[in-house]
Amino acid sequence: MTSIKQNSAPSTSFAWIVTITSLAFIIAQLDVSIVNIALPQIVQTYKADISMLQWVVDAYTLAFAVLMLSAGSLSDLLGAKRIFQLGMCIFGIASLGCGFAPNAGSLIGFRVLQGVGAATMIPSSLAILNQAFAHQPATRTRAIGLWTATGSAAIAAGPIVGGILIELSSWRFIFLVNVPLCIAGLLLSFRLQQTDMAKVKKKFDFAGQIAWMLSITTLIASIIEWPQLGLSHPLIYGSLIFSGVTFLLFLAIENKVTAPMLPLHLFKSATFNVLLLLGAILNWAYYGTVFILSLYLQNVLHYPSLHAGFAFLPLTLGFVISNLLSGRIINKFGIRIPILTGLVLFAAGFAGLFIAQADTPYWQLFLPFLVIPMGMGLAVPSMTNGILSSTDKALSGTASAVLNTVRQAAGAIGVAVSGAMAAGNTASLLQAIYTCAAIAILLSILLYTLNFKYLKNSGMSK
Repeated sequence: MTSIKQNSAPSTSFAWIVTITSLAFIIAQLDVSIVNIALPQIVQTYKADISMLQWVVDAYTLAFAVLMLSAGSLSDLLGAKRIFQLGMCIFGIASLGCGFAPNAGSLIGFRVLQGVGAATMIPSSLAILNQAFAHQPATRTRAIGLWTATGSAAIAAGPIVGGILIELSSWRFIFLVNVPLCIAGLLLSFRLQQTDMAKVKKKFDFAGQIAWMLSITTLIASIIEWPQLGLSHPLIYGSLIFSGVTFLLFLAIENKVTAPMLPLHLFKSATFNVLLLLGAILNWAYYGTVFILSLYLQNVLHYPSLHAGFAFLPLTLGFVISNLLSGRIINKFGIRIPILTGLVLFAAGFAGLFIAQADTPYWQLFLPFLVIPMGMGLAVPSMTNGILSSTDKALSGTASAVLNTVRQAAGAIGVAVSGAMAAGNTASLLQAIYTCAAIAILLSILLYTLNFKYLKNSGMSK
């Protein structure tokens, strides 16, 4: 199939392209974290236990993760603009369903549909950016930095926005607020140019998608239900075995089919693999910790929803500050320096969480709440630029999908693992914070070593 003609310099303005694509990232990332602040209210409405709460959070990130690869592939095949608009429609409809969900089961179902919409929007939005500025590396770096900054700020601002909406009305409005945003994004997107499509028409990889979906879904489900059923329960160890087998089947399928959903040749690059590992660990630690801290602030320190929401304000500030600085740092020093600096800050912020107690004053938590996202905000734009700059433009949607799939799957696993550790009384919750912090620090040290070695040898640092 002949690709649609695309000029090297887009006729649509820089600001317009960044604004529309960033709006999609804001909507998707906001719903990762905004629900955390509403967990106590959802418990009261539906009489839910912690396992149900984990599903409310993870149903979204799980669907987000398992469908991202397919969405990225479709973005390359059909054009990113079309897939972007489809995602906006799906997300708006799903958000409306979440806002009026009559029971916990339907809420979880509509959260899954939200994840489908998010999985459709994110790789296509990043592909739009990458293709629009493919011949302008400095401009692309700036655009990706701004795109990442808005998404990072949104995920950090989620608890604040949620706290305000709950205080003013009800937890249901944390979902209904998405509807006008999706309508606005859909209408604005018609001004975008149609994006490049794959030059060769490929068949959609249904077998690979099904194998991947079964593998990651059963893995996360077994982790969530582990505390209630125990490892010796047939459903738990059976699901873990099934997850492993289907993952191996997925790799076999991708290695054999002519048009794989996940091109395995991408993983021949050590730099690509190290950057993916970086994204996975950052999301695992951050998502899991925010889930625990939301419960800690409201169930242990007994903050009202509004106060708990504003307690996360330093997370928003940290992301915004570091993301806005990252573009300049990348253009001056390359990607290696901001990644290594970000990892040091990330680990230092988690070290500060060891002060958390049942009566810790908020001012002592302020600094770690600020430093953790500052480190992540420095590292993520560099990681994204490194992934995209090492990939052919025609596969930008797939590369974006691989990165975001790994990150979202890791985030879902982080929530599942941290929720399993936090189940129980105050002591269990505090111990979960300490354990997550210790693991995050150790993994940050590992990542520092790997990135120092492979980014230096890859020539991707200045």
